[in-house]
Parts: sequence; C-alpha cells; structure tokens
Amino acid sequence: MSSPLAQVDAAGRLRHLVTLDGLPRALLESLLDRAGALAAQPARSDALRGLTVANLFDEPSTRTRASFELAALRQGADVINLDNTLSSRAKGETVLDTVHTLLAMRVDVFVMRNAEPGVQAEVARAVDGGASVVSAGEAHTTHPTQGLLDALTIRQGKVGLAKAKVAIVGDIARSRVARSAHRALATLGCGDIRIVAPRAMMPEASGFEGCRRYESLDEGIAGADVVMMLRIQHERAGGGPVDIAAYHREFGLTAARLRRAAPEAIVMHPGPMNRGVEIDSDVADGPQSAIRRQVANGVAVRMAVLEAVAAARGAA
Repeated sequence: MSSPLAQVDAAGRLRHLVTLDGLPRALLESLLDRAGALAAQPARSDALRGLTVANLFDEPSTRTRASFELAALRQGADVINLDNTLSSRAKGETVLDTVHTLLAMRVDVFVMRNAEPGVQAEVARAVDGGASVVSAGEAHTTHPTQGLLDALTIRQGKVGLAKAKVAIVGDIARSRVARSAHRALATLGCGDIRIVAPRAMMPEASGFEGCRRYESLDEGIAGADVVMMLRIQHERAGGGPVDIAAYHREFGLTAARLRRAAPEAIVMHPGPMNRGVEIDSDVADGPQSAIRRQVANGVAVRMAVLEAVAAARGAA
C-alpha cells in the first residue's frame, strides 16, 4: 500500500491539492482568506508568471475547467488544455506517460479530473519535486476546490460558518462534492452538518462522521441556514433507473419546501443543475439562490490554490 501523499511541505506550504483530508484548519482558512480577498476585488497578477499549467480532464466539465483556466490566465500562467479524446490517451497511452511527456515540456502544475480513484495521488508521487498536482475532481471521492468554494460561499453569508446549519441533499453516496464539502466544513468548525437522501442514496454508516442523517427532505432542511442540492449521479448509479417524478416529489426543492428552512437561508448547487428534478427554477433563480455566487467564488478559490502551490514551488 502506498504511503499517504505529502501535500504540504515542512514549512506548511501547499505542494499538491488532491484531497482536503488531513489538511490543517489554518491552511484552509488561509486559502479562504485569500480567495475572499480575490472575490471581493478581482484583479490580474503575475503570481504564476513563467509557469505552465496543464488542464487534463478525463470527464466532462464546464464550471471547473473554465474557472481553472481563467484562474491561471489571470495570474499570468501559460495554459494547456488537453482533450484526452483527441490526445495519445485515445491511442492507449497511460496517464503517467502523458504526464511525463508534458513534464519534459516543463509543465509546472497539472490540474486533473479523473474517473478512477487514486490516479491523482499516483501522479503527484511520480512528479513530486518536478511539478504540482491539483485535483479538479476524482471519481466519487474528492473535489477539494469545490469544497473550498462551498465553504467560502457559506462563510460570506449572514450566519457564517461556525453557526451555520448546513443540509446537503441528494445523491450523497456517489457525490465527491458532498464528501469534500463535508470535509471542508468539518475541518473549519461547522457543528451542524446534515445529509439528506433517500435510503438508496445514503452513504454507508461509517462515512460522513458527525453528520445527522435524514431520509425526509422536510425534516432535513427544517431550520437550515444552507440548503445544498445535488444532482443524481446517473453515470455512477450502478443500479436500476431512478423514477424522476417520484424523486422530485420527495426530494425536489420547491419554493414551498424552502420555507421550512431558516428565513434567510441560502440555496446552493454545484452544477450542473437538473431543473424540475432536484431543484425548481423559481428556487434556482430566486432571491435566496447563491448558485451564481458559487461560480464566481470558484475562480477566486482556484486562483488562491494555484497561487499557493506556485509560492511553494518558488520556495523549494
């Protein structure tokens, strides 16, 4: 078994970001502080000047891929976007072969999205010292920058992180977003985290420690300050088809249901949204929606992360 990946150097600087597991609270808070400043006053910089960032995505993405590219460009990096369906990967080349090819071309940071667990840590070990690896989502297990941007969005609200009652609703068992949101919120001291899902979408009892579990949406969001909706992960379902109409009846967030949450509750969704399934349009586009703010925060968080790994590389 491989040893745990060292994501932080001896001085506490961020070398890789593959998972939020094990990262200290102080580091997460410093990333959020920097991202908050960037979100409040968007600006271009030279923080990544002279560095090359390669975006390697094995799965479709709109928000994450675009925001990583914008984050790198706004900080002066050169950016390569590799479409693996058009690269040598389609001819059978391994991930590590692709990475070592790009490493020979002096790529400094690999931003990776993969459907197979463990690939990013393997790549980070293989390139350690030569480049940094930043996760853009991996299988059903982790999506660290999404967890950070979700935490930032909640932190910006009127209640703040420490006092927030957060309900994460939907296909929890197969959601990397839910796992990373839980890890970020738990590390940052959020004391009331709820997971709400039908039994078939509820994770194993050993997962999501410290969370209260609900199989009723009405009960799970009662009094919540944050309602985070997730889509059904059809591509990872592994079971029979889902009755969409029945799911919407039981777990779709409508304006009427939202009234069970706290009066000033915010609604979040990582996207892509399936309107009329897990969320109605009048909620997604309504006054309590923080969904577009999440998207904006995504660029700021990814700028902060890239800036941090660039600083660690410069100090090495």
